[in-house]
Amino acid sequence: MIVQAIAGEYRRYRSLGERSIQSVEDAALHRPLTPDGNSLAILIQHVGGNLASRFADLLHQDGEASWRHRDREFDDSRRSRSDLLAIWNRGWDRLEANLAELSDGDLGRSVLIRGVPLTVAEALSRSLAHTAYHVGQIVLLARAHQGSAWQSLSIPRGASTNYAQAPTKEKPPAR
Repeated sequence: MIVQAIAGEYRRYRSLGERSIQSVEDAALHRPLTPDGNSLAILIQHVGGNLASRFADLLHQDGEASWRHRDREFDDSRRSRSDLLAIWNRGWDRLEANLAELSDGDLGRSVLIRGVPLTVAEALSRSLAHTAYHVGQIVLLARAHQGSAWQSLSIPRGASTNYAQAPTKEKPPAR
């Protein structure tokens, strides 16, 4: 039940990220808000790379995979939208496959991330917080790029009372 709840939260953040990414034109994917800031493309590469590494084989391998080159995730290599989404999807698909194999009984098991032992519960908690942090950045960047054309992904301003009467966004989307 706990693993299922965590999987649901990941699905919710995946959906927020994907809807934000879909809302912007291709050129905006590579446009940071500040000269030293991250672009959407960089955040997509980083989230995808992080999830692919952490969940390559959560229970049996160190979550910092030897093939991962984290620093390259922060280089804007001007990849196409389809290439960026392939990186994004690879990470999310590995995460979802690993979560599907976990049960609540696995939460106390030990795993390694960068050689540091953590329980599965700790690793999932850290990963979910890290992912949510970067998805929040993706939403903020997409909103900034869209300006007045932005469509709220949650409860629009001024609509809280109406929403409270019929909450439709409280459950993560089914996959």
